[in-house]
Amino acid sequence: MYAVAGASGQLGRLVLAELVARAGAAQVVALARDPAKLEGAGVGAQVLGRVADYDKPETLAPALAGVERLLLISGNAVGARVSQHKAVIDAAVAAGVKLIAYTSILHADTSTIGLAEEHRQTEALLRASGVPFVLLRNGWYNENYTGALAPAIAHGAIIGAAGEGRIASATRADYAAAAATALIGARGGEVYELAGDTAFTMAEFAAEVSRLAGKPVAYVNMTKADYAAALEGVGLPGFLAQMLADSSFESSKDQLFDASRTLSALIGRPTTPIGDTIAAALA
Repeated sequence: MYAVAGASGQLGRLVLAELVARAGAAQVVALARDPAKLEGAGVGAQVLGRVADYDKPETLAPALAGVERLLLISGNAVGARVSQHKAVIDAAVAAGVKLIAYTSILHADTSTIGLAEEHRQTEALLRASGVPFVLLRNGWYNENYTGALAPAIAHGAIIGAAGEGRIASATRADYAAAAATALIGARGGEVYELAGDTAFTMAEFAAEVSRLAGKPVAYVNMTKADYAAALEGVGLPGFLAQMLADSSFESSKDQLFDASRTLSALIGRPTTPIGDTIAAALA
């Protein structure tokens, strides 16, 4: 029995679809704070849904009853994720789960991105748990860069603090396929550094947007502080602006780059080029 914790999120839904296609709906459990959100959402409605709230530990062990292999998708409550993940790991131990796969961050052990610290702490909790585990150290999603193309095209500029850093991103669907593959086939102890086959700089990204949109779009590099201020200026909360600015600036040091092609090897096909995702977003 396979379970996906965080199943109602964008990544979780894609993993569910992969698992159902490979193992059958009867072997898959969807764990979510509100399983009702999976109803009418494609494959999510086919699988057994159980309430599992990272902030309510009492819901977790019952939700994991009978589960042998668990995918723990990292929570989105930055600053609270270590305690949330610990609650899930403790519940998995209590429920007798035999393997945990965890969605970490690319090169978590050495990454200078601020978000990496909670992932490092979670990886340490997994090592201390005694349960066999797999680390899915995911790079960034293509979709992180294509979610707000309309205003960028309208203004003719994409801003950031990434300099000439290389970014080897892939789609959520690529990472979902990797998660399902690892959950089914891993023996425990694997550490996968997952990133796209090809990398781009933000200037190259802007050039591709310009080409596909048929309008001039340039990349404007800023300091970390100026980029954070710009994000706040368009309405983002201060903590989120600082987090995004930090990630962008650290990517200037190739913190989001990996050339191992581990992801494509794991899923048995090339990863999705950023140009394909830009084209889909523009369509």
